[in-house]
Amino acid sequence: MTLLPETARQVDARVAQAQAVGRAPSLVLGVVRDGRLAHLAAAGEHPRPDVDLQYRLGSISKTMTATLVMQLRDAGRLALDDPLERHLPGTGVGVLTLRQLLGHASGIQREPEGEWWERTAGVDLATLLAGLTADKIAYPPYATYHYSNLAYGLLGGVLERLTGTPWADLLDERILTPLGMRRTTYAATEPFARGYVVHPWHDTLREEPRTDTGAMAPAGQLWSTIEDLGRWAAFLADPDPSVLAAETLTEMCSPVVISDLEAWKGGHGLGLELFREGDRVYVGHGGSMPGYVASLAVHRPSRTAVVGFANSYGLRVGHIGGLGRQLLTLVLDAEPAPVTPWRPAAAAPPPELAELTGRWWWMGSEIEVSVDAAGELRAGPVGAPDLHFVAEGPDRWRGRAGGENGEILTVLRDDHGRAVALDIATFVHTRTPDQEP
Repeated sequence: MTLLPETARQVDARVAQAQAVGRAPSLVLGVVRDGRLAHLAAAGEHPRPDVDLQYRLGSISKTMTATLVMQLRDAGRLALDDPLERHLPGTGVGVLTLRQLLGHASGIQREPEGEWWERTAGVDLATLLAGLTADKIAYPPYATYHYSNLAYGLLGGVLERLTGTPWADLLDERILTPLGMRRTTYAATEPFARGYVVHPWHDTLREEPRTDTGAMAPAGQLWSTIEDLGRWAAFLADPDPSVLAAETLTEMCSPVVISDLEAWKGGHGLGLELFREGDRVYVGHGGSMPGYVASLAVHRPSRTAVVGFANSYGLRVGHIGGLGRQLLTLVLDAEPAPVTPWRPAAAAPPPELAELTGRWWWMGSEIEVSVDAAGELRAGPVGAPDLHFVAEGPDRWRGRAGGENGEILTVLRDDHGRAVALDIATFVHTRTPDQEP
Protein backbone atom coordinates (compact mmCIF):
# COMPACT_ATOMS: atom_id res chain seq x y z
CA MET A 1 0.00 0.00 0.00
CA THR A 2 1.75 3.14 -1.23
CA LEU A 3 1.09 6.65 0.02
CA LEU A 4 -1.16 9.01 -1.88
CA PRO A 5 0.87 11.41 -4.08
CA GLU A 6 0.13 14.46 -1.93
CA THR A 7 1.05 12.64 1.30
CA ALA A 8 4.29 11.41 -0.27
CA ARG A 9 5.07 14.95 -1.46
CA GLN A 10 4.66 16.36 2.04
CA VAL A 11 6.81 13.63 3.59
CA ASP A 12 9.55 14.18 1.00
CA ALA A 13 9.45 17.94 1.54
CA ARG A 14 9.84 17.64 5.31
CA VAL A 15 12.74 15.20 4.97
CA ALA A 16 14.49 17.46 2.45
CA GLN A 17 13.99 20.46 4.75
CA ALA A 18 15.31 18.54 7.78
CA GLN A 19 18.42 17.42 5.88
CA ALA A 20 19.17 20.91 4.61
CA VAL A 21 18.58 22.80 7.85
CA GLY A 22 19.92 20.00 10.03
CA ARG A 23 23.06 19.64 7.87
CA ALA A 24 22.96 15.84 7.76
CA PRO A 25 25.32 14.21 5.24
CA SER A 26 22.47 11.81 4.48
CA LEU A 27 18.99 11.40 5.92
CA VAL A 28 16.50 8.67 5.14
CA LEU A 29 13.05 7.87 6.53
CA GLY A 30 10.66 5.12 5.53
CA VAL A 31 6.92 4.80 6.03
CA VAL A 32 5.71 1.28 6.83
CA ARG A 33 2.07 0.28 6.35
CA ASP A 34 0.49 -3.15 6.74
CA GLY A 35 3.81 -4.94 7.06
CA ARG A 36 5.70 -3.44 4.13
CA LEU A 37 7.67 -0.35 3.19
CA ALA A 38 5.16 2.02 1.58
CA HIS A 39 7.39 5.03 0.93
CA LEU A 40 11.06 6.02 1.12
CA ALA A 41 12.08 9.65 1.61
CA ALA A 42 15.80 10.39 1.26
CA ALA A 43 18.00 13.46 1.10
CA GLY A 44 21.74 14.08 1.03
CA GLU A 45 24.58 12.65 -1.02
CA HIS A 46 27.18 11.51 1.59
CA PRO A 47 26.33 8.78 0.75
CA ARG A 48 23.10 8.72 -1.24
CA PRO A 49 20.64 6.72 0.92
CA ASP A 50 18.72 3.67 -0.21
CA VAL A 51 16.80 0.83 1.43
CA ASP A 52 19.85 -1.45 1.71
CA LEU A 53 22.40 1.02 3.09
CA GLN A 54 23.40 0.27 6.69
CA TYR A 55 23.41 2.86 9.47
CA ARG A 56 23.91 2.31 13.18
CA LEU A 57 20.80 1.53 15.25
CA GLY A 58 22.15 2.67 18.61
CA SER A 59 19.61 2.22 21.38
CA ILE A 60 16.97 0.72 19.11
CA SER A 61 19.06 -2.40 19.81
CA LYS A 62 17.48 -2.34 23.29
CA THR A 63 14.06 -3.21 21.85
CA MET A 64 15.49 -6.49 20.53
CA THR A 65 17.32 -7.23 23.78
CA ALA A 66 14.04 -6.74 25.64
CA THR A 67 12.27 -9.09 23.22
CA LEU A 68 14.86 -11.80 23.97
CA VAL A 69 14.21 -11.34 27.70
CA MET A 70 10.46 -11.68 27.16
CA GLN A 71 10.97 -14.83 25.08
CA LEU A 72 12.79 -16.41 28.03
CA ARG A 73 10.08 -15.21 30.41
CA ASP A 74 7.40 -16.84 28.26
CA ALA A 75 9.47 -20.05 28.20
CA GLY A 76 9.59 -20.10 32.01
CA ARG A 77 13.33 -19.47 32.20
CA LEU A 78 12.98 -16.29 34.27
CA ALA A 79 10.42 -14.01 35.91
CA LEU A 80 10.34 -10.25 35.43
CA ASP A 81 10.39 -9.69 39.17
CA ASP A 82 13.47 -11.85 39.63
CA PRO A 83 16.24 -9.89 41.36
CA LEU A 84 19.36 -9.49 39.25
CA GLU A 85 21.22 -11.41 41.96
CA ARG A 86 19.44 -14.61 40.91
CA HIS A 87 21.04 -14.54 37.47
CA LEU A 88 24.19 -12.43 37.96
CA PRO A 89 25.23 -13.00 41.57
CA GLY A 90 27.66 -10.74 43.39
CA THR A 91 27.21 -7.58 41.33
CA GLY A 92 26.49 -5.21 44.22
CA VAL A 93 23.24 -4.11 42.52
CA GLY A 94 21.52 -7.47 42.75
CA VAL A 95 18.41 -6.11 44.53
CA LEU A 96 17.23 -4.57 41.26
CA THR A 97 14.66 -6.58 39.32
CA LEU A 98 14.64 -7.44 35.64
CA ARG A 99 11.40 -5.49 35.23
CA GLN A 100 13.00 -2.37 36.70
CA LEU A 101 16.02 -2.72 34.43
CA LEU A 102 13.86 -3.22 31.33
CA GLY A 103 11.71 -0.19 32.10
CA HIS A 104 14.46 2.24 33.21
CA ALA A 105 12.93 2.31 36.66
CA SER A 106 15.84 0.69 38.50
CA GLY A 107 17.61 3.94 39.41
CA ILE A 108 20.94 2.51 38.24
CA GLN A 109 23.36 5.04 36.75
CA ARG A 110 23.23 5.69 33.03
CA GLU A 111 26.70 4.55 31.93
CA PRO A 112 29.36 2.07 33.05
CA GLU A 113 32.53 3.32 34.71
CA GLY A 114 35.59 4.26 32.73
CA GLU A 115 36.07 5.91 29.35
CA TRP A 116 32.98 6.84 27.37
CA TRP A 117 31.88 3.42 26.16
CA GLU A 118 30.35 4.64 22.89
CA ARG A 119 33.69 5.92 21.57
CA THR A 120 36.07 3.28 22.96
CA ALA A 121 36.24 -0.47 22.68
CA GLY A 122 34.01 -2.20 25.19
CA VAL A 123 35.07 -4.61 27.93
CA ASP A 124 33.92 -8.19 28.45
CA LEU A 125 31.11 -9.13 30.82
CA ALA A 126 33.37 -10.13 33.69
CA THR A 127 35.12 -6.75 33.61
CA LEU A 128 31.83 -4.89 33.39
CA LEU A 129 30.44 -6.74 36.41
CA ALA A 130 33.63 -6.25 38.41
CA GLY A 131 33.12 -2.50 38.26
CA LEU A 132 29.67 -2.62 39.86
CA THR A 133 29.02 -1.60 43.44
CA ALA A 134 25.90 -0.65 45.35
CA ASP A 135 26.63 3.05 44.90
CA LYS A 136 25.89 2.68 41.19
CA ILE A 137 22.18 2.91 42.13
CA ALA A 138 21.70 6.64 41.64
CA TYR A 139 18.03 6.74 42.66
CA PRO A 140 15.82 4.45 44.74
CA PRO A 141 14.17 1.91 42.40
CA TYR A 142 10.82 3.10 41.04
CA ALA A 143 11.32 6.55 42.63
CA THR A 144 11.78 8.13 39.22
CA TYR A 145 12.46 7.41 35.57
CA HIS A 146 16.20 7.25 34.93
CA TYR A 147 17.39 6.05 31.53
CA SER A 148 20.26 3.60 31.76
CA ASN A 149 22.47 2.02 29.11
CA LEU A 150 24.19 0.09 31.89
CA ALA A 151 20.90 -1.65 32.69
CA TYR A 152 20.86 -3.19 29.22
CA GLY A 153 24.46 -4.34 29.47
CA LEU A 154 23.36 -6.24 32.57
CA LEU A 155 20.29 -7.66 30.83
CA GLY A 156 22.54 -8.91 28.04
CA GLY A 157 24.64 -10.62 30.71
CA VAL A 158 21.51 -12.30 32.10
CA LEU A 159 20.64 -13.62 28.64
CA GLU A 160 24.13 -15.01 28.13
CA ARG A 161 24.29 -16.66 31.56
CA LEU A 162 20.84 -18.26 31.20
CA THR A 163 21.30 -19.61 27.67
CA GLY A 164 25.04 -20.15 27.47
CA THR A 165 24.90 -18.32 24.12
CA PRO A 166 26.50 -14.94 23.35
CA TRP A 167 23.96 -12.13 22.95
CA ALA A 168 24.74 -11.59 19.25
CA ASP A 169 24.28 -15.27 18.40
CA LEU A 170 21.08 -15.46 20.44
CA LEU A 171 19.73 -12.41 18.63
CA ASP A 172 20.49 -13.87 15.22
CA GLU A 173 18.97 -17.24 16.10
CA ARG A 174 15.80 -16.01 17.77
CA ILE A 175 14.94 -12.73 16.03
CA LEU A 176 16.97 -11.72 12.98
CA THR A 177 16.88 -14.99 11.04
CA PRO A 178 13.19 -15.79 11.76
CA LEU A 179 12.14 -12.29 10.66
CA GLY A 180 14.36 -12.23 7.56
CA MET A 181 16.45 -9.31 8.82
CA ARG A 182 19.52 -10.39 6.86
CA ARG A 183 21.10 -6.91 6.83
CA THR A 184 20.95 -6.31 10.58
CA THR A 185 24.40 -7.17 11.88
CA TYR A 186 26.67 -6.83 14.89
CA ALA A 187 29.38 -4.96 12.93
CA ALA A 188 29.11 -2.68 9.93
CA THR A 189 28.78 -4.64 6.68
CA GLU A 190 29.14 -2.98 3.29
CA PRO A 191 27.42 -1.04 1.95
CA PHE A 192 27.18 1.18 5.04
CA ALA A 193 27.16 4.92 5.67
CA ARG A 194 30.18 6.34 7.46
CA GLY A 195 29.19 8.34 10.52
CA TYR A 196 30.30 11.93 11.06
CA VAL A 197 30.33 14.96 13.30
CA VAL A 198 29.59 18.11 11.28
CA HIS A 199 31.85 21.01 12.29
CA PRO A 200 29.66 23.82 13.67
CA TRP A 201 31.48 26.67 11.86
CA HIS A 202 32.80 25.41 8.54
CA ASP A 203 30.61 22.41 7.68
CA THR A 204 33.44 19.90 7.32
CA LEU A 205 32.98 16.28 8.30
CA ARG A 206 34.94 14.33 10.91
CA GLU A 207 34.47 10.58 10.66
CA GLU A 208 33.66 8.88 13.96
CA PRO A 209 35.01 5.51 15.19
CA ARG A 210 32.92 2.36 14.77
CA THR A 211 33.63 0.58 18.04
CA ASP A 212 32.81 -2.91 19.26
CA THR A 213 31.05 -2.12 22.53
CA GLY A 214 31.65 -5.54 24.08
CA ALA A 215 29.41 -6.32 27.06
CA MET A 216 27.47 -3.11 26.41
CA ALA A 217 26.45 -4.30 22.93
CA PRO A 218 22.88 -5.16 24.02
CA ALA A 219 22.38 -1.44 24.71
CA GLY A 220 23.34 -0.10 21.28
CA GLN A 221 25.70 -2.09 19.05
CA LEU A 222 23.63 -3.07 16.02
CA TRP A 223 23.68 -1.91 12.41
CA SER A 224 20.66 -2.08 10.12
CA THR A 225 18.93 -0.73 7.03
CA ILE A 226 15.63 1.01 6.34
CA GLU A 227 14.30 -2.22 4.86
CA ASP A 228 15.24 -4.31 7.90
CA LEU A 229 14.18 -1.69 10.44
CA GLY A 230 10.87 -1.55 8.58
CA ARG A 231 10.53 -5.30 9.14
CA TRP A 232 11.15 -4.77 12.85
CA ALA A 233 8.55 -1.99 12.94
CA ALA A 234 6.05 -4.30 11.23
CA PHE A 235 6.78 -6.94 13.87
CA LEU A 236 6.15 -4.46 16.68
CA ALA A 237 2.82 -3.57 15.04
CA ASP A 238 1.73 -7.17 14.47
CA PRO A 239 4.15 -9.78 15.86
CA ASP A 240 4.94 -13.15 14.35
CA PRO A 241 3.72 -15.56 17.07
CA SER A 242 6.60 -17.93 16.34
CA VAL A 243 8.93 -15.16 17.61
CA LEU A 244 6.80 -13.57 20.36
CA ALA A 245 3.19 -13.93 21.45
CA ALA A 246 0.96 -10.97 20.63
CA GLU A 247 -0.15 -10.62 24.25
CA THR A 248 3.49 -10.47 25.36
CA LEU A 249 4.24 -7.63 22.96
CA THR A 250 1.16 -5.81 24.24
CA GLU A 251 2.55 -6.26 27.76
CA MET A 252 5.83 -4.69 26.61
CA CYS A 253 3.84 -1.64 25.43
CA SER A 254 2.24 -1.05 28.84
CA PRO A 255 3.87 1.69 30.93
CA VAL A 256 6.38 0.71 33.60
CA VAL A 257 7.17 4.34 34.37
CA ILE A 258 6.12 7.76 33.09
CA SER A 259 9.12 9.85 32.07
CA ASP A 260 7.21 13.13 31.77
CA LEU A 261 5.28 13.73 34.98
CA GLU A 262 4.17 17.23 33.96
CA ALA A 263 2.28 16.38 30.75
CA TRP A 264 2.32 12.53 30.63
CA LYS A 265 3.46 12.61 27.01
CA GLY A 266 6.21 10.03 27.42
CA GLY A 267 6.99 6.87 29.28
CA HIS A 268 8.70 3.52 29.08
CA GLY A 269 7.36 0.02 28.85
CA LEU A 270 9.38 -3.19 28.88
CA GLY A 271 12.10 -2.13 26.47
CA LEU A 272 9.91 0.19 24.40
CA GLU A 273 9.53 3.93 24.64
CA LEU A 274 5.97 5.26 24.69
CA PHE A 275 5.02 8.60 23.15
CA ARG A 276 1.61 10.28 23.34
CA GLU A 277 0.84 12.48 20.35
CA GLY A 278 -2.64 13.94 20.80
CA ASP A 279 -5.04 11.02 21.18
CA ARG A 280 -2.57 8.50 19.78
CA VAL A 281 0.16 6.51 21.52
CA TYR A 282 3.25 5.51 19.55
CA VAL A 283 5.71 2.82 20.65
CA GLY A 284 9.31 2.52 19.56
CA HIS A 285 12.70 3.93 20.47
CA GLY A 286 15.33 6.45 19.50
CA GLY A 287 18.94 5.60 18.83
CA SER A 288 22.29 7.35 18.73
CA MET A 289 25.93 6.39 18.53
CA PRO A 290 28.90 8.57 17.55
CA GLY A 291 28.15 9.66 14.00
CA TYR A 292 24.62 8.26 13.86
CA VAL A 293 21.03 8.84 14.98
CA ALA A 294 18.03 6.61 14.36
CA SER A 295 14.27 6.64 14.86
CA LEU A 296 11.54 4.01 15.28
CA ALA A 297 7.91 5.01 15.89
CA VAL A 298 4.98 2.61 15.51
CA HIS A 299 1.23 3.17 15.73
CA ARG A 300 0.05 -0.34 16.49
CA PRO A 301 -3.72 0.06 15.91
CA SER A 302 -3.21 1.13 12.29
CA ARG A 303 -0.07 -0.98 11.66
CA THR A 304 1.71 2.17 10.50
CA ALA A 305 5.28 3.18 11.37
CA VAL A 306 8.07 5.56 10.44
CA VAL A 307 11.72 4.49 10.66
CA GLY A 308 14.75 6.60 9.93
CA PHE A 309 18.50 7.19 10.01
CA ALA A 310 21.02 9.98 9.66
CA ASN A 311 24.80 9.66 9.61
CA SER A 312 25.68 12.62 11.79
CA TYR A 313 25.29 13.07 15.52
CA GLY A 314 22.16 15.17 15.95
CA LEU A 315 20.23 17.45 13.63
CA ARG A 316 20.16 21.23 13.88
CA VAL A 317 16.35 21.06 13.60
CA GLY A 318 15.96 18.70 16.55
CA HIS A 319 16.21 14.97 17.14
CA ILE A 320 15.38 12.56 14.36
CA GLY A 321 12.93 10.85 16.72
CA GLY A 322 10.77 13.94 16.81
CA LEU A 323 10.89 14.16 13.01
CA GLY A 324 9.83 10.52 12.72
CA ARG A 325 6.84 11.04 15.00
CA GLN A 326 5.83 14.19 13.13
CA LEU A 327 5.84 12.27 9.86
CA LEU A 328 3.90 9.41 11.40
CA THR A 329 1.23 11.86 12.57
CA LEU A 330 1.18 13.48 9.12
CA VAL A 331 0.55 10.12 7.43
CA LEU A 332 -2.13 9.03 9.89
CA ASP A 333 -3.95 12.37 9.63
CA ALA A 334 -3.78 12.41 5.83
CA GLU A 335 -4.58 8.74 5.28
CA PRO A 336 -6.61 7.24 8.14
CA ALA A 337 -7.10 3.49 8.13
CA PRO A 338 -9.98 2.44 5.87
CA VAL A 339 -13.24 1.73 7.62
CA THR A 340 -14.23 -1.93 7.62
CA PRO A 341 -17.63 -2.18 5.95
CA TRP A 342 -20.56 -3.65 7.85
CA ARG A 343 -21.76 -6.99 6.56
CA PRO A 344 -24.92 -8.85 7.56
CA ALA A 345 -24.58 -12.03 9.59
CA ALA A 346 -24.93 -15.29 7.70
CA ALA A 347 -27.34 -16.74 10.26
CA ALA A 348 -29.07 -15.90 13.52
CA PRO A 349 -27.26 -16.95 16.71
CA PRO A 350 -28.46 -20.12 18.49
CA PRO A 351 -31.32 -19.57 20.98
CA GLU A 352 -29.09 -19.86 24.06
CA LEU A 353 -27.04 -16.90 22.78
CA ALA A 354 -29.92 -14.93 21.28
CA GLU A 355 -31.65 -14.72 24.64
CA LEU A 356 -28.62 -12.93 26.12
CA THR A 357 -28.80 -10.10 23.59
CA GLY A 358 -30.60 -6.83 24.08
CA ARG A 359 -30.81 -4.34 26.94
CA TRP A 360 -29.81 -4.99 30.56
CA TRP A 361 -29.87 -2.69 33.59
CA TRP A 362 -27.86 -2.14 36.76
CA MET A 363 -28.60 0.66 39.26
CA GLY A 364 -30.50 2.62 36.61
CA SER A 365 -27.68 2.33 34.05
CA GLU A 366 -28.38 0.62 30.74
CA ILE A 367 -26.09 -1.58 28.65
CA GLU A 368 -26.70 -3.60 25.52
CA VAL A 369 -25.40 -7.05 24.69
CA SER A 370 -24.92 -8.43 21.17
CA VAL A 371 -23.37 -11.51 19.57
CA ASP A 372 -20.68 -11.15 16.90
CA ALA A 373 -19.99 -13.41 13.93
CA ALA A 374 -17.59 -15.52 16.02
CA GLY A 375 -20.28 -16.27 18.61
CA GLU A 376 -18.70 -14.02 21.25
CA LEU A 377 -20.46 -11.41 23.36
CA ARG A 378 -20.08 -7.67 22.99
CA ALA A 379 -21.43 -5.49 25.78
CA GLY A 380 -21.36 -1.90 26.95
CA PRO A 381 -23.12 1.44 26.57
CA VAL A 382 -25.98 1.49 24.09
CA GLY A 383 -24.58 2.08 20.60
CA ALA A 384 -20.96 1.79 21.72
CA PRO A 385 -20.27 -1.65 23.26
CA ASP A 386 -16.65 -1.69 24.41
CA LEU A 387 -16.56 -4.98 26.35
CA HIS A 388 -15.68 -8.31 24.76
CA PHE A 389 -16.40 -11.69 26.36
CA VAL A 390 -15.45 -15.18 25.15
CA ALA A 391 -17.12 -18.41 26.28
CA GLU A 392 -15.27 -20.29 29.00
CA GLY A 393 -17.96 -22.84 29.91
CA PRO A 394 -21.73 -23.19 30.27
CA ASP A 395 -23.10 -19.74 31.15
CA ARG A 396 -19.58 -18.52 31.97
CA TRP A 397 -17.74 -15.91 29.89
CA ARG A 398 -14.33 -14.30 30.32
CA GLY A 399 -13.64 -10.63 29.53
CA ARG A 400 -11.02 -10.17 26.82
CA ALA A 401 -11.18 -6.42 26.09
CA GLY A 402 -12.41 -3.23 27.70
CA GLY A 403 -12.83 -2.38 31.35
CA GLU A 404 -13.83 -5.94 32.27
CA ASN A 405 -10.77 -7.57 30.72
CA GLY A 406 -10.09 -10.77 32.68
CA GLU A 407 -13.35 -10.56 34.68
CA ILE A 408 -16.16 -13.13 34.61
CA LEU A 409 -19.66 -12.75 33.20
CA THR A 410 -22.06 -15.36 34.59
CA VAL A 411 -25.56 -15.95 33.21
CA LEU A 412 -28.10 -16.33 36.02
CA ARG A 413 -31.18 -18.42 35.21
CA ASP A 414 -34.56 -18.99 36.89
CA ASP A 415 -36.13 -22.33 37.74
CA HIS A 416 -37.33 -22.66 34.14
CA GLY A 417 -33.85 -22.16 32.70
CA ARG A 418 -34.52 -18.64 31.39
CA ALA A 419 -31.72 -16.10 31.53
CA VAL A 420 -32.90 -13.46 34.00
CA ALA A 421 -29.69 -11.65 34.92
CA LEU A 422 -26.07 -11.19 33.96
CA ASP A 423 -23.54 -11.11 36.79
CA ILE A 424 -20.60 -9.10 35.43
CA ALA A 425 -17.81 -9.18 38.03
CA THR A 426 -20.46 -9.22 40.84
CA PHE A 427 -22.51 -6.38 39.28
CA VAL A 428 -25.88 -8.02 38.55
CA HIS A 429 -27.72 -6.66 35.49
CA THR A 430 -31.44 -7.37 35.06
CA ARG A 431 -33.88 -7.01 32.18
CA THR A 432 -35.61 -3.88 33.51
CA PRO A 433 -34.47 -1.01 35.70
CA ASP A 434 -37.20 -1.94 38.25
CA GLN A 435 -36.25 -5.60 38.59
CA GLU A 436 -34.50 -6.71 41.76
CA PRO A 437 -31.33 -8.75 41.27
